[in-house]
Amino acid sequence: LENLQPEIKKLAERLRYEVSVRGKQLGWSETVARFHFKKNLRRIITELYIRDNCHPFKATLLVWVQIPMWVCVSLALRNCSVGATDSEVQKQFSAGGALWFTDLTAPDSTWILPVSLGLVNLLIVEV
Repeated sequence: LENLQPEIKKLAERLRYEVSVRGKQLGWSETVARFHFKKNLRRIITELYIRDNCHPFKATLLVWVQIPMWVCVSLALRNCSVGATDSEVQKQFSAGGALWFTDLTAPDSTWILPVSLGLVNLLIVEV
């Protein structure tokens, strides 16, 4: 999208000139000329998006998939650690950790996992 901005700017200037010339020939008011300019500029921009296959919605698609996935994974992890009522599952979670989190049923007092999860998600969205 950023690479198209100079081309869009040039085309908009040219279109503005053409619309003003055509408007003077046909006696259009400022409102009618602005309407035709916006309509044609929208058409040109859509054609550029199709030509370069870079619709703006594609840039936000990852976010719309990532947010529900993050919520579901967070809730699943919480339900596994807190909501497990079976004593065997509880026993496995309390002894199955690694590194600094040896007990998976205890909250992370260092906040390393939540912060790193947030940073990784931010990195994925930004990249």
